[in-house]
Amino acid sequence: MATNAHKPPIDLHGLHARYANATYVAASKGNMLETVENELAGIKLTATNSTAFKNFLENPLISRDDKEKTVSDMFSGKVSNVTMNLMMTLAGNAKLAEAPKIADTYSQLMKAKRGEVEATIISADPLTKAQVTAVEAAMKNQVGSGKSVILTTEVDPSILGGLQVQIGDQFLDLSVGSKIDSISRTTV
Repeated sequence: MATNAHKPPIDLHGLHARYANATYVAASKGNMLETVENELAGIKLTATNSTAFKNFLENPLISRDDKEKTVSDMFSGKVSNVTMNLMMTLAGNAKLAEAPKIADTYSQLMKAKRGEVEATIISADPLTKAQVTAVEAAMKNQVGSGKSVILTTEVDPSILGGLQVQIGDQFLDLSVGSKIDSISRTTV
């Protein structure tokens, strides 16, 4: 069982979380959290950009033994033992297709460890630098001290005006479009 020193910083559940949590604990014990994060990000990127690699991960017709041998040949000496163990376990359990999602979940754990909070701002028009700075400042007050906001902005003209804000699993709709919808529902 993981000691508190190596315990993942947030509780995530489900298939991807089980593998990501175990990988996090092993990487923490080996003092290689960032190394494993970079390696998993590279595997995800390769799966996204290489059709051949993606097909290999997802092909159920390749036997587990063949997948294990290919993973061993492909990664041996190129990744840390933690990442190698994860990939070999996924190959042995016929779960290689889940590697990109496990990488995302591991990244989520690392962002929580660093105190990073992801936020997305959706506006009808592109925000100016001054507006982005003002929104970042307001969000820093919301997420608390010791945490940093990783802000992404998106443009969606259909909201007409105002903002939609997504911070973690919280969603705030301050758009003109939603106000018009609520007024039209109450007047009908």
